[in-house]
Amino acid sequence: MTYTPPEVWTWDAENGGTWGSLNRPIAGPTHDKELPVGKHPFQLYSLATPNGVKVTVLFEELLEAGVTDAEYDAWLIKIGDGDQFGSGFVEVNPNSKIPALVDRSGDTPVRVFESVAIMMHLAEKFGKFLGKPEDRPELLSWLMWQMGSAPFLGGGFGHFYAYAPEPMEYPINRYAMEVKRQLDVLNRHLAENKFMIGDDYTIADMAIWPWYGRLVQGQAYDAGTFLSVHEYEHVIRWAEEIEARPAARRGRMVNRTFGEPEEQLHERHDASDFETKTQDKIGE
Repeated sequence: MTYTPPEVWTWDAENGGTWGSLNRPIAGPTHDKELPVGKHPFQLYSLATPNGVKVTVLFEELLEAGVTDAEYDAWLIKIGDGDQFGSGFVEVNPNSKIPALVDRSGDTPVRVFESVAIMMHLAEKFGKFLGKPEDRPELLSWLMWQMGSAPFLGGGFGHFYAYAPEPMEYPINRYAMEVKRQLDVLNRHLAENKFMIGDDYTIADMAIWPWYGRLVQGQAYDAGTFLSVHEYEHVIRWAEEIEARPAARRGRMVNRTFGEPEEQLHERHDASDFETKTQDKIGE
């Protein structure tokens, strides 16, 4: 079937796909809803998508490193229910995407949105996980690489392979080729480096791991076989090394609403929540 674009595009609210009923061509809130505020200096509003996991991994790594001032409350934003279009959330992130952060550690609350912006804000605030000063250009380069590349994986390949109303050969082939090229970029780099920035574990690793680590371990879009992810042995080695870190495992659990119940911590307000409030413990 061929498609001829009209002279002027119009919005079809029933265009199908997993997110078809939520996506809109306009910004702004759809309903009034204030955001909750907890007791800690940092208030995170998120969901355990790869972009959300980046930030919760960093929070947990900071706490693991002894940075007690990095305590945080993590509130669940159910994007399938449209929570991201509530008035309170839009005030924090006018782009209506998770994650969003309010830094209440100073006299005046500060909003930070976009996952890597949040990571840089926290890493710079506490002077952690930034690598050596002379490696800052490399760190920034890989952070920007992730921000520019992951949309081809998620919004491109993931959408057309897993979420589109029906499979379409051209976009799946187009984005599969690009994702495999990206994996090859990572594989070649990690063949010569323990982490993304040499021997230093940094926010670059935390930003890339939730997207590409999950992919090479066959956990994304049920596409491991399709993409032959076993070919990327150096990415797999790197992904497994990060996954073995206790803070990374905890961070992946926060705001998670899918998978095994013991891996789901819908909200995080205290370190003890990992032991007492996962879904297998509370059964909700």
